[in-house]
Amino acid sequence: MEQPTLYYFYDPMCSWCWGFSPAWNQLQSAVMNETNVVTVLGGLAPDSNEPMPIQMQEYLQQTWRMIALRIPGTVFNHDFWTQCQPRRSTYPACRAVIAARLQGKGFENMMITAIQEGYYLQGKNPSDDSTLVDLAVSVGLKGNQFEEDLNTVLTQETLDREIAFGHSVGIQGFPSLVLMQNGKIQVIPVNFTDADSMISSVRMGLNAG
Repeated sequence: MEQPTLYYFYDPMCSWCWGFSPAWNQLQSAVMNETNVVTVLGGLAPDSNEPMPIQMQEYLQQTWRMIALRIPGTVFNHDFWTQCQPRRSTYPACRAVIAARLQGKGFENMMITAIQEGYYLQGKNPSDDSTLVDLAVSVGLKGNQFEEDLNTVLTQETLDREIAFGHSVGIQGFPSLVLMQNGKIQVIPVNFTDADSMISSVRMGLNAG
């Protein structure tokens, strides 16, 4: 019988995913011996060199403030909006996670954390390849190989497949959780402040399967 899989659909530049990360870490630690845990990139915004419109910048700044209120302990460095040139482009950060994965599975989570902390705490712009290379080196990746892998056709095709998989199971926003076993899909309700409720939902799903 095929082992069940818990899929986590996210984008490294999704601010709600940043707020969710502590609860997600608790969840995956709790169930990793009972199910495969697989992260799937969402690709929120395709490649663009255009500056982010002011209206979008204001909306995202308001979203950051709302998340900080709704999820206690979530911190954002609002200096990003004055120190960087924001672009509505998350594909580079998504490809960076894939490029890190190519150097060893263990580097994937390290790269996700580096991107999130670089963006939300340090005011760096993960839409820029130069930022991504610096972050990769900071977690111990081989910089030259990472830079080479970052924008290959193979890396983009991998991202395209992950985005398509999310669409195929009905994912419409991030973060999202789906438990799959014996060909059946069960949506696990995301709880930003209570990992225990999600752990219970996963285990109920596993028992029901």
